[in-house]
Amino acid sequence: METERKPGYDQFIGCYGVDEHMAQLASPSFAYLIGEDDDGQTLGFVILMDLNRRDGNACVKRIAVASPEKGVGTPLLAGAVDFAFLETYAHRLWLDVVSGNLRAQAVYRKIGFIQEGVLREAALLPDGSRSDFLLMSILRPEWAARRG
Repeated sequence: METERKPGYDQFIGCYGVDEHMAQLASPSFAYLIGEDDDGQTLGFVILMDLNRRDGNACVKRIAVASPEKGVGTPLLAGAVDFAFLETYAHRLWLDVVSGNLRAQAVYRKIGFIQEGVLREAALLPDGSRSDFLLMSILRPEWAARRG
């Protein structure tokens, strides 16, 4: 949880309390994936949700890295996408991202996510201002084609 409490994270991803994390950990529709380095240090985490939906629409609820700009976000999320398509029946993996979070958008595009639309002024930022959410997704066939 300390990863999502780093300065600046609240503007883009927010943070959950202990009770919310515990409830999600207990739910079969959520998966918490934690990335570690060779020394066992936490690099970050990804929360996937709706993994058991009948329609195959799963969601990347949250991704947080311990040390931004160190190049761990891309492999961390790529591993989570692999997990979603290899270990579940997901057909579509979607996420939303604050329009000003350009670093995250670049990571998502690098992995194969495509922008589907805009949720206008749907994000309420910590300072009380509003921002658009961009809706992005990757489909199982797109993921499979990228893997070769």
